[in-house]
Amino acid sequence: MKSKFILFLFFAFSLSAFSQSGKKFPSVDIKDLNGKTVNTDDFINNGKITIVSFWATWCVPCKRELDVYADIFDEWEKKYGIEIVAVSTDNIRQFAKVKPLVAQKQWPFTVLSDINEDLKKALDFSAVPQTFILDKKGNIVFDHSGFKLGDEYEVEDVLEELTKK
Repeated sequence: MKSKFILFLFFAFSLSAFSQSGKKFPSVDIKDLNGKTVNTDDFINNGKITIVSFWATWCVPCKRELDVYADIFDEWEKKYGIEIVAVSTDNIRQFAKVKPLVAQKQWPFTVLSDINEDLKKALDFSAVPQTFILDKKGNIVFDHSGFKLGDEYEVEDVLEELTKK
């Protein structure tokens, strides 16, 4: 009985991890860290494989994930030609912490703000960190909720598969 339950959890997780696969990433207006409006089309229709990671300043696993991505960004950029976009879901009160944190961390990728959660709502997820991988045409090919060390290897496996196509 216990093994059936564990098997059920595995399949439930597997299905949730790929629940968005095959869908086009939505076109939504969000802001850069200076308050300028940008549309997601600017980074999903650029002909690159794109990792979009949703995070918040209060979320320890989110910051850990982005730190890991920062450490391997140069390697992945050269090897897979990727772009990483980190999208903060911090609300108006918390937003004042975003820019100083990004400056302190010196993350080498684009950081944007979804302060009204319009993009988050369009993608229909509830918790951060939430990571999406988009193919060169802006289709969601992988999504993952949460982060623990080692998840970056799963992400790299997806990147390798996408560069073979």
